[in-house]
Parts: sequence; C-alpha cells; structure tokens
Amino acid sequence: MFGEFLNIIFKSIKLDKTLYSDNKNFGEASIYFAIIVILLTSIISMVPGSVFFKHMSGTFGITDVKGPSFRSILITSFIVWFIKTGYLYFVGVVLFPSNNTKCNFRKLLIAVAFANSPFIFYVLIINIKLIYLTLIPYIWYCIALIIALKQVLKYENHLKPAIISLAPQALLLIYFLSQVFKINSGVVS
Repeated sequence: MFGEFLNIIFKSIKLDKTLYSDNKNFGEASIYFAIIVILLTSIISMVPGSVFFKHMSGTFGITDVKGPSFRSILITSFIVWFIKTGYLYFVGVVLFPSNNTKCNFRKLLIAVAFANSPFIFYVLIINIKLIYLTLIPYIWYCIALIIALKQVLKYENHLKPAIISLAPQALLLIYFLSQVFKINSGVVS
C-alpha cells in the first residue's frame, strides 16, 4: 500500500502521463491517497511560510509575528482543493468538454490532488534567500495539472487544459498589475 502511494508521488513528480490514464490509480484507495497528498503538501507548505514570517519579523523588529494556525492551513488547503476541482470540473467537463470527455467529479478531485505532489519540494526552502525557489515547484505543479487534465478529460492537445488551468492565475495577474499601475499613476481609489 505504501509502495503504491510512493509510486503515485514519483509518477506525478516525473510528470508521467500514465499516472492519470491508468484506471487502477483511481480505485477505492485513491481518494485516501489524494487526501494524504493534500495533507502532506499543506503541512510542508508551512516551511517556506515560516521562513518568510521569521524573516519579516526580524526585518521590521516585530517579535510577536505569528503565521496562520496549523488547523487553518489544513482547512484552507481542503477548501481550495475542492474549489479548484469544482472550477476545473465546471469549465472542463460542463462548458468545454472534448468529444471523449467522460469524467466524474471524484476522478478529477483525485487527479488534482496527485498533481499537487511537486509541492513536496517546499521542504527544501529553509532560508529566506531560497524563498524565490517556491516558483519552481509551483510551475512544476502547473505542468503536472495540465498533464492531468489532458489525460483525465481526454483532450487532444495541451492547449485547452493549459488555458483552463492557467486562466485564474492570468486574471489575477492582470488585476494586480492594473492595481499597481493605478497606484503608480497616482490614481488611488
């Protein structure tokens, strides 16, 4: 059982598309593996967060800086996992399915969790000088999610799943850049 779980993690990290096309990876135990991946990555994500909070407290001379609680991180991780899967299900299965798309919410929920495996590398960010390296696992995760969507939703190419999965990030980037330019131009609302 543990060997099967490690195999899922390694296949996700290697960006192996057979992880998402093999139905045995979506069996009875797969939902538990998905929950463990989400738990593990949310706990590990506390490492760069604590490094950042420690650095910021030292920089500004504030001694009583505390990050979010362990419970709130876990709850937020599960809420975000379900919201993200709901978005991907609605857009990928309901709005823009391919001719071969036959996917249920449970399978997509598991695939999204498996794609989170690259976040395990957050454990390596133990110093504030390495905080920019958080982008590498995030980009790795985005690629893993695109591969997962292509396989699970049976799309013909990678363009459609890339647009579906990266659209929220692009909209947020556009919004934040518009706010930065609004502030820099002197228009403050």
